[in-house]
This record gives sequence, C-alpha cells and structure tokens, in this order.
Amino acid sequence: MSCCLFEFCRVQELKAVREFLFQNQQNNPSLGDKKTENELAWDDSDWGSWDNPEAKEDGSGTTTGVEEDSAAGSAPWLQDCVVSLSPCSDLMVVAKDHKAVFLSAKWRTDDGGREEMTLAVSWSGTLSTEEGESVSSVICIPLASQKRSSTGRPDWTCIVVGFSSGYVRFYTESGVLLLAQLLNEDPVLRLKCRTYEIPRHPGVTEQHEELSILYPAALVTIDGFSLFQSLRACRNQVARAAAAGSEVVHPPPLAYKKWGLQDMDTIVDHSSVGIMTLCVFDQMKNASILGGFHASVKGSPPAMSQYITVGGGPYTGFYYAIEGSSQPLLSHVALAVASKLTSALFSAASGWLGWKKQSEEEPTQKQKPKVEPATPMAVRFGLPDSRRHGEFICLSPCNTLAGVTDDFGRVTLLDVGRGIAIRMWKGYRDAQLGWVQVSEGRGERESSPSAPLPRRHAQFLVIYAPRRGILEVWGTQQGPRVGAFTVGKHCRLLYAGYRLMGVNSVTSQGWLLHTQQVCLFDPVTGALRTVTVPFHLALSDKKSERAKDMHLLKRLTTLLKSREVEPDILESEAQSVLLDIKHPAVKKQALESLLANKNAPVSCLTNITRVLLASLKGQDPEAVDEGLFQLCSSQLKLLQLYTDIQQLHSTGEATTDTHTEPAEVAGIEEELARVSPTLQRYAELTSGSRPSVSFALDSPDASLPVRSFLSQMECEGEEIRVLPGSNADWTQLGSFLFWGCLTGESPLQKVCNTLQKTGISPQQLLSLLLSVWLHREKEVLKKTEAVRHLHTLLTALSSMKGAVEESWDMQCVSPWWQQVRSACVQSHSSAAALLAAIVAHRAAKANITILAETKFQSEWEAVSLELEQWAVCVRQLEDVLSLQTLLCVPPPQGTPGSATPHCSVKTLLEGGRGGIADSVAKWVFRQDLAPEQLKDMLQRRGEAESTEQSSQPEQGKGEKSQEDAAFNRAAELLVSVCQRFPDSLSPDLLFAHCCWEYVVQWNKDPEEGRYLCWAVEHLKLVSSPHIQLGISSMMWNTFIVKCFSAAAFLIEKVGKAPKDRLCRRDVGMGDCAMTSFLGSCVQLLQILMEADSGVEEVTPPELCVEEVWGGAEGPASLAELALEQKGVHYPLVQHHYLLASLLHTAMTFSLRVKPLSLFDSKGKNAFFRELSSIQLMPSGDMDPGLVSLRQEFLLRVLTGWVTTQREAVDGPGSGSGDKTWPSLCLDLGLLLQVNPDILRRHLVCELYNQGLDPRAEQVMFEVEDKDVLGSQLLVLTGQRLSYSLLHTQTQTRPAMELLARLPPTLCTWLKAMDPSELGCPSVPLSQTSRLVSRLIEILPENHGQYSLALHLLEAVEDLQRED
Repeated sequence: MSCCLFEFCRVQELKAVREFLFQNQQNNPSLGDKKTENELAWDDSDWGSWDNPEAKEDGSGTTTGVEEDSAAGSAPWLQDCVVSLSPCSDLMVVAKDHKAVFLSAKWRTDDGGREEMTLAVSWSGTLSTEEGESVSSVICIPLASQKRSSTGRPDWTCIVVGFSSGYVRFYTESGVLLLAQLLNEDPVLRLKCRTYEIPRHPGVTEQHEELSILYPAALVTIDGFSLFQSLRACRNQVARAAAAGSEVVHPPPLAYKKWGLQDMDTIVDHSSVGIMTLCVFDQMKNASILGGFHASVKGSPPAMSQYITVGGGPYTGFYYAIEGSSQPLLSHVALAVASKLTSALFSAASGWLGWKKQSEEEPTQKQKPKVEPATPMAVRFGLPDSRRHGEFICLSPCNTLAGVTDDFGRVTLLDVGRGIAIRMWKGYRDAQLGWVQVSEGRGERESSPSAPLPRRHAQFLVIYAPRRGILEVWGTQQGPRVGAFTVGKHCRLLYAGYRLMGVNSVTSQGWLLHTQQVCLFDPVTGALRTVTVPFHLALSDKKSERAKDMHLLKRLTTLLKSREVEPDILESEAQSVLLDIKHPAVKKQALESLLANKNAPVSCLTNITRVLLASLKGQDPEAVDEGLFQLCSSQLKLLQLYTDIQQLHSTGEATTDTHTEPAEVAGIEEELARVSPTLQRYAELTSGSRPSVSFALDSPDASLPVRSFLSQMECEGEEIRVLPGSNADWTQLGSFLFWGCLTGESPLQKVCNTLQKTGISPQQLLSLLLSVWLHREKEVLKKTEAVRHLHTLLTALSSMKGAVEESWDMQCVSPWWQQVRSACVQSHSSAAALLAAIVAHRAAKANITILAETKFQSEWEAVSLELEQWAVCVRQLEDVLSLQTLLCVPPPQGTPGSATPHCSVKTLLEGGRGGIADSVAKWVFRQDLAPEQLKDMLQRRGEAESTEQSSQPEQGKGEKSQEDAAFNRAAELLVSVCQRFPDSLSPDLLFAHCCWEYVVQWNKDPEEGRYLCWAVEHLKLVSSPHIQLGISSMMWNTFIVKCFSAAAFLIEKVGKAPKDRLCRRDVGMGDCAMTSFLGSCVQLLQILMEADSGVEEVTPPELCVEEVWGGAEGPASLAELALEQKGVHYPLVQHHYLLASLLHTAMTFSLRVKPLSLFDSKGKNAFFRELSSIQLMPSGDMDPGLVSLRQEFLLRVLTGWVTTQREAVDGPGSGSGDKTWPSLCLDLGLLLQVNPDILRRHLVCELYNQGLDPRAEQVMFEVEDKDVLGSQLLVLTGQRLSYSLLHTQTQTRPAMELLARLPPTLCTWLKAMDPSELGCPSVPLSQTSRLVSRLIEILPENHGQYSLALHLLEAVEDLQRED
C-alpha cells in the first residue's frame, strides 16, 4: 500500500555486451573523470530527508558497499552508450559509436521453480553503413498485431536508429535493415514517438500517432499510420525475399513533414504535444497580439500541432504548426520511382544491346539522395533565461505537464497548455526523468453517490539523481515526495512515453496493454526494476483514514522487524494496532503480514486472531468486510489445528496398535524376510555414499514454523485443503503430521482422529504420508518398527470416510489404492517404495477380504483386479530395487566419478524396452569394466544357473585383495539383476548397449581411444550377426564416418602421417588418438563384413521382455533399431576396409603416402557413401602405375614393421610386438592386385637385413620365385662378408691372409659391396654360413652366380675355422 520498487526482469551477458561495444578502447576511467569525482564529493548523506522524512523506503533496492566498489570500476561504461527499452520490456538496444547489441526477452526457471523473464543477447553487429557515422539516438517501437485474437501483445518490434550523418534507419529485432532515409544532413539529436491513447473525457482531442526526429535546426514528423503500413510491408517483403533467396527490392521513401525551427540559438531536445484546438477567447487573444487591433478572426479555431523545444536562447521554446499549412514532402518520392523505372529499362536495354559494363553500375549506387528544404516555423513564445540551457524534456502521459532538466541542476515542471513554469526542484544535477500515471481502483471513492463517477487518474514525476544515487517519486502538481529509494549511482532511468503503434479506438477494445511506464536499469546487477505507486498517495487529505491506517501499518511492520521484542509486548502492541485500523483492506494486509512473521509465537497469533474475529462479530453484519471475516475465521481454525497436533506430538504418549491383526503382521514379516538381503545391501551402499552438506533448518526433523504451516494450508468453509507445493514443502508438512506416529513416539489414533475432524480429505493425508515415507528413506530403513506403524496408519486412513468408496466393485481398480501405487511407481526411493507397496498390498488384501465377506458371506478367497495389480507392482518394485542396488555400487578409485543415477518403475517403463539394458551399460562404463571382465561376470550367471556350488572352491584360496572382493560383490549383484531380467539383460542386448555407451562416451572425448576400442570389443562379443550388423552400421553412420573421412582427407593433403597439431585441427583428436581410432575403424569394418556374411545363415533373434515389464512404452530399443537397419553392400564395405587399413598402417609406421591416390576415379567416388548403397566399384585389371605405387607402399610397410621387430629384440618394450602385420600386408596385396611373392621376397630380405635370420627362414619357404630371391640374398651375403673382412675397425691377421687367398673375382666383388645398407651388419658367422648354405640350395647349378655362391661358402668356412 506504499510506493515500491520491484525487479521484474534481469539482463544477462552484460559483460559480453560491454566487451563487444568497447573492445577497441581502454576500460580505465580518465583522469578528468577522477578529478570531477573528487571535486564534487560533497556529503550528501542526509539529502534524502527533504520534505517528507518518512517517505524513504527502508531496505528497498539498497546497494552494498561491495556493489558500489564494483560499480565504480565497471558500471560507468553505460553512460557513454545510447540505451533504449521497448515499452513492452521485451527488447533492449545498447549502442555505442557504430556498434549495437539487441537483447530479447527469454523466460527461464529459477532455482525455486518460478518462471522469470531475462533479457539475453539476440543480435550484435555494426549498424553504420556510411563512413565515419555513429549512432546518436535509438528507440524501440512495438507494432500491434492485426489479428483478431490478439490481446495486446506486440506482433514485432521495430528498432529506429538515428545517425550522426542524418540518416534514419529502421531494423527488425534480428538486425535486418528494413528502410533507410536521409531526412537532413545534420546529426539526429533525438527520436521520439507518440502512440494512440484512449481519450479519458469526451472533450479531449484524439491524438494521431507520430514519429518525430529532431535535428539541430529542423524537426521532421512522420505520420504513424503510414509508417506502420510501410514497416509491415517492408518486413513482409524482406521475409519473402529471404525465403525465395532473391534480392530485396528497396521500398519507396516515407512521406514526412519538415519544419525549420527558427528564433532559438541551440536546440537539444523536443516534445511533440499533439493537436490542440484553442477556445474562442484564446483564439481572439492570439489574433490581437499577433495581428494587432485590426486583425481578422476566423469563424472556427484552427487545429494546431504543438511542439516544445529546450536548449538555449530561449531556454524553452513553444512552436505551433497550423494543420494544412505544410503538405507532406513527396516530390522526391516521385523522383525516386521515376529514376527506378528509368534505370530498370536502361539496364535491361543495355543488357540486350551489349552496352552494359560492370564498372558503369557503381557510381549510380553511391549518389546521395536529395534532401528537401524545411518549411520555416517561428517560435510563438518561450521562457527566456540567457544563462540557463535546457538538457532534456519529458512529457507527461496526458500531455498536460512536462519536466525539464537544465545545466544548473534544476528540474522544472511546465504547464504545457499555459506555457508557464509551475514548480522547480533544486540540487538534481544530471537528473533523469520519467512519469508514472496511476488509475483509481474500483471502489476506492469513499463517498460515492448513486451515479458512478469517472475513474480519476494521478500523475507522479519520477526523478533519478545519479550524483546521489537516489530515486524519488513526487506528486504533481504541488504534491509531496511520496517515495525515495537508494539505488546505484550508475543506473539509467528508461522512460518510453509511448506504447504500441498501430492501435486505434476499434482495435484497442478489450486489450490489456502489458507495458511498464518507468524502468530503472542497474548495470552492476543487470536488474530492471519498475516503480509502483498506489493511487491514494496522490490524495492531499492529511487526516484521511487511509493515511492514518497506512501509518499504523508501517508501525506494525517496524514492530515485526525488530527481533528483541518480548512476546507479550508484541501481542499487546499488534492487537491494539489491528483494532485501530479502520480500512478493511489495510486491516487484512496487516493481519497477513503478522501471520507471515517468523518471530511471532503461535499462542500470540491465536490470541490476536481470536480477538480480531470477536470484534468483527460484534459489529454490524452489513458493515463487516466478508473477505476479512473469512480470513480471520479460517486462519484461527488452522492455528488451532497446528496447536493440537503440536501438543499431541509433545505429550510423549506412545502409539497403541489396535488395527493390525497377527495374521497380517506375520504376512508382512514373511515378505520382509524375503527381500531383506537386498534391502540390507541397498542400505549399506546408500548409507556409505559420499558425504554431503545440509542445513539444520532444511532438515525434515526441524520443527515446522507456523507461518510455513499457514502458507501450505487453505480453509474453505468447513474443509481444510493442502495447497500444491514443492516436494520439500510436502515432506516437511508430512513430517510435522505423521513422523511421530511412524517412529511410535506419538498417539497414532488420536492424530488421525484430530485430522479427520478438521475436514482434510483422506487423499491429501495419504499423499502427505507417502511423501514423508518416500523422502526419508534412510531413516525409515534404520527404524524396523516403522513398517508396522505405516501399516497401522494406512489402515486408519483407509477407514476414514471418503477414502475407499463404499460402492467399489472388486473387479475395478480402487482410486484410493491406485494413488498409493502411483506414488510408489514414481518414487526414486526404491527401498521405501517397496516397503510401502508390501504394506499397502496387505492392507488392500485385508480390505478386500472384509468387503467380500460382507457382500458374499462365502469362505472362498476373493480374487480381484486390485490384487493382480498389486502383485505386478510389488514384483516391479523388487526388480527396481535390485537394479538400483547395482547402480549404487561406487566406481573404483581413479575413475571419473559421477552422481549415482536413480531409477523408478515409471522411468523404466517410459524408457522403452531398452531402458534397463541402457542403465546397466552406463553402470558398466562408470565401473570402467573391460569387455573381458564383463564376459567373465556374465559367465558366472550361466554357472550360477547351472550349479550353486561354484563359489565353494574359491574360498580355499589365500586372502584376496580388496579389489577382488569388490569385483566379486559387483559380479554377484550383476548376476542377480540379470536373473531378474533374463530377457531385457540377455548377453547380446547387454553387450550391444555397452558398445553403444562406450562409442557415445568416445564421441564426447575422442582423445580416449580406449573407449572406441572397447566399444568394438563389446561388439565382437555379440553373438547375433543381425544385431552386430545393425549396431555396426549405426555406429559407422552416426559417429565414425565423419572423423574417418576427415582423417583420410588430411593424410591425403599432407602426404604423410600428420603432426599432432594438424590432427587436432582437422579431426578433433591428437595423432596417437587418431592412430587408435583408425585401428578401431579397421576392426569395425571387419566385424561388419563378417556379420554381413553370417546374416544369411542365422534367423533374426526374437526380442522378448519380462511379463511384468510388458507395458513399457517409449523410444524404440537399440536392438529394435539395429534389426531395422538396411543391409550393407559387401564390396563397398571391403573398399572402405582397404582404405582404413592403409590409413592405419601409414599412421602406425609414420609413412609418406597419399592414400586416396592409390585408387582410380571409381574407387575415390565410392568412398564415404552410404554403406547400403550400390556404387560403381573398380573392376578388372588396375592401371600398372597405380599397382606400382601400391606395391611401393606395402614394401615400405613391411620395412617399417621389420624395423620395429629389430627394436623389440634390442630393447624389450621399445617396439611393436604385433606379428599380424605381414599377413595383413599379404591380404592387402591380394586386394590391391599386388604380387604377393614380391612382398614375401622383400620381407625375407628385410628380415635378413636386420639380422633376424630365424624368422626369415620361416618366410622363405613360402616364396615361389627362388631364383630372384637367391640373387637378392647373394648381394646381402656379400655385404655381410665385406663388412667382416674389409670394414671392421680391428681387422685380424687371419682375415687379411684369407682375403689374400680369395679368388680375384670374389675379392673385387666383395670390395664393390656397400655394407652401410645393412640394418644389422655385425651378424654371427654361423648365421651367415647358414644363409650361404640356403643360397646353394636355392640357386640352380646353371645359375650365372652359382660359382660365386660356392666361393662365398668356402670363404665363410675358412673364416669360421680361423675363429
């Protein structure tokens, strides 16, 4: 009921806005600014106390010292920007120089679940097109929707920008230029808009919409209706051009009026008041003043448009333009249309005749448009003050008053109609102004006659003084200050002064225009706040009852804020204040604030409410406000209930069990014994979870404050209803009502009877009970007797009137028990939900048995649909508990941990048929289980199903490590879950989901090549070729092919194995990760080919699901999607396999190769196509040039591999020990049409070259062309012998003698050998001797070098003898 400042929106990304606008400038404030701050640092601590010391609001929007410090460093940047906010508050523009940022409204949910509006950056960029121009003024004009269903929200918002070049441009919210026009060649000083307002009185002239643009010596006005139509047409045309992809046709210019403002030295701001009509007396007075004694007077007063300007000489000027004295300037419109037609015809003709040149088109585009001259308009009169210069003028909403600021720090209030200053405020340097217009509320007139009076309106002037950081609200014309708020010193007061454009008296009927009048923008916090002023503050009667009531209300508020007041004093003071307040609305507000106070004890609240209700009953019934009476009676009833429940819990009287029969207890105990091992394991895992921080006030054990109780309950007549709220609120309320009963510390039956008497519905009590039971799971599991008390409570609630319908048919589902099932099925607390379901199942069964006996009087057991649903529900909850226990197993140390996922029956049913396998696959990933480990776990499942004695021999082994024990426990849990879900967790489905989970995780972090490798290993373990084929196709298309093609193109471009930096840039992973990735691609394509071959031999698997989980609805499972995949084209897969192998070898051995160049044009075109498509593949003999390139590459691969083998022999672990590369090269040779014998010969030679003679002998047996091999090995033997005889540093005497004895031909031949080509020259003589023996066997006797081989044999034998 007083002035308030509340936040309605928050601006996001302010730092990004600032960095974008000021990225070329230093953010440090200049020395001049600092000097000014110091010079003006006067003490203004008590400035806010003028005229009305009580009007300053306490604590509203005050800024802390920390905020002030940050503001001083960061906030002043906004003062250098042009800022405009749409009146609908859904768009803000911040511009600086040639840049601008558009911020649009977005709704988001805060932490408390409430929807709140924010402004976030929707567009940023450069607006200027002319060289050297900058933004000088901006306004945002919302345009009304033309649809009949519109309720007042704008269709879209147009941003109008004035530039220093004189241009005015119109943009959409997304920064698209709609229209640009040069109206004058001077800078645009100010843009202002006037929109339609419904006339409040019959005599008020209806104002037309208008956009006015102020230049230093001219004023341009554009009619609102024509502007609205032009902007709509431009926007539609731009949208059509964007959709069609064509060029935007430039629209014709706007029609406007242009006035040359005379007789003022400088003009800096203006206001367009609108059309006014003088009365006859004023008309005659003006005529005689202007025309003298003999002036003629027209019969009817002319309509005039009034404009007010501020500046200097005079300080304020009043201009009047008689309607019809100036026609809209349309001459250049006709010129523009004519020139467009001419240029179009000429360009078409020149195109036909061949005259057109590109250079001729440019000059025509750069011509400046013609600027029309202004119609001169003299100032009628002004307020002369030679030293005072006006800075800003702000017109009131009803066009009768205007606020003007000047360079003397004054704010002047003008009477627009009379042209005089009527009030002045001092001490407001750099002030910013705005207006708030408030309508009188319905029924606020205290003495209303029989005929309803028109609603009154009050206007308040809002002044923001940035030097003092204070926002003030003043009543006009001579009213007091009604509100003052301490705000930051760097805020901006944003006042539009207009609403939606395009509204008229017809379309505005029934509209609710959602516009804010005044907004204060704080750049430190990003908050947008608006001022709300109650109408009664405009009333001047100091002795009115409402003013006295407001004073009493403020006194009560101050009393409630003070914490050190004794309860007795608080009660007596508050009671007297409430009884003294006369106005019902204020009394109601006072009572509500008292009941919402956290310090008032419940006894105090009860006594005050009872006294107030008694005083109301003692008054005349017709004079009592109905709403206040109902509030008192309902709150008193709720307070009494709170007191009764609190007393019952505090008595310490234990629960006496009267409802539970021994048979039911035995049944529940039997059920609990069955599930107790799982419950115990679950409790161990959940209680040992990570420690977390909680606050005592948020704990469910904390006593429920009375104000929370009252805010959650509502009294309607005789019934009490619990209001919907958050889960935490319901749990707290449920704990207050039922936790004492569940722990056995409170009299259960008395609590139930008390609640039943108050009229709360059993359904809501049941919801509260289930809420506290399910949300306090850890405490429930520790208290064994709580289950029995829950059964008693459920039975007691079920017996209440209105719980179970008496007309319930046993073959139908009871809504009461369905409510329990729904809560259990939706809960993530698996153990508590299962216990509740077991208890409710027993209670429902007993209920049905009693009902059957009364209806049928038979000894047969009643069978009903209800019990069937309970059996399914309990089985589902047991399954979920087993699964949740597995998911709670903590990941091993050193693995990236994450929050434990929670599942419920509902989430599993909504997750589709693959939801269970998906949950377990995510668990496998978190546990970092290798595929082989998972396979071992699942093999235990088979062993467990076949025999139960498998665990006995393991106990005899020595003490196991802690990790093995943890692994075994996890394996046991996994096996038990798999036994509960035999179909959903069949090995094939589990391996498939694990494969998919790992490839998804690899996609998130491609550096972890192990993830993709394990995904492929999981895929290998899937036994069904159909599922294998589908999963591998999906993996390839979804994740692999994009990276694979990028890697291929990168290696092709570089021509060798690329460096780490290039790999990260083009493929998104390092070089080591890329090598691993390509290896996984090879394996994946190999699996794809094998699966495609095996599909024909095996029938597709049938995907089943457990009976109780048959109702799963949701997305199709992974296996279903896999079976729906198209088959693949085997040759195309093989073609990609070939490329993947080449890429992998190139990366592994760091070889130079252009992989795609090893294929012809057909082969290149077939790459990276859909694997299911039929492509034109290479066939027949390949080009010999390509074959030689392929052969050269494969030979280099073999050389690289042999080198790594040599390194592995020299230093273990330093090289690759993989023995599959030679066979892979031979397989690739067959596919690439390379002679495999050449590869084998090269491999033998390379192995001998590196001194790996035993391996070379094994490969030699497979070589077919022994003659060529013999010649190659002869040279290699010669190189070895040459090294031994000629090139060793310490030549022995026997070696020299042997060299002298050798035949001259052999000696010459040995000297011609180059041992430097040998990879390992120092080989034992025994190996060389064995090699020469092999040579003699290989070479035929008629071979040309056979004799040379014999001489070599003799020389080697002689050397051996010498050694």
